[in-house]
Amino acid sequence: MRVLVVEDERNLADAIARGLRRRGMAVDVAYDGDSGHELAFVTRYDVVVLDRDLPGMHGDQICAELAASGTLTRVLMLTASGTVADRVEGLQLGADDYLPKPFAFDELVARVQALGRRATPAAPPVLSLADLVLDPARRVVTRGGVPVDLTNKEFGVLCELLKARGAVVSSEELLERVWDANTDPFTTIVRVTVMTLRKKLGDPPLIETVVGAGYRTAEVEA
Repeated sequence: MRVLVVEDERNLADAIARGLRRRGMAVDVAYDGDSGHELAFVTRYDVVVLDRDLPGMHGDQICAELAASGTLTRVLMLTASGTVADRVEGLQLGADDYLPKPFAFDELVARVQALGRRATPAAPPVLSLADLVLDPARRVVTRGGVPVDLTNKEFGVLCELLKARGAVVSSEELLERVWDANTDPFTTIVRVTVMTLRKKLGDPPLIETVVGAGYRTAEVEA
């Protein structure tokens, strides 16, 4: 899941980003409205965690423009004001959810995960291919009933390939969906991650390379 955190309180923004990354999400951070607006419209995010009162462009304007654009990106609005009137106003602007500060981090994670599920086309709650089973909610992967220990990035790559259901997914798409904006676009990290993922998943191979195009799941009999 790709998440953008737009929050001018740097310590809070960085804490949210660290926590979400520990949950396996790819997270970018903007500390003002102008840079947040630019990132939100350049990169396809599943969820934007958006502070309402921002320097530069106001959070309300960012939210309204995202809603008007028709994007599938979901907005979780944060604010120090938690009155009913403020919540109603935020939702009317186009926010998908509203969380007053201070908040419990576990609640924020749960809300981001719920919004992320709404930001992408419906997928089965459990993804499978032959004897491979991936449970996104529990972040568990098994093959032949045996647990497979994957890093967050390996898990993310495998999830994207399984969701594509045999369609080719390019390295650029994987880089955008699984890594954050700080990753060098010319890096070989996708190729290396796919290579280690293949080894961990074992034989027969479940991921094949389509030369010049990307990767896809292999056709394997169950």
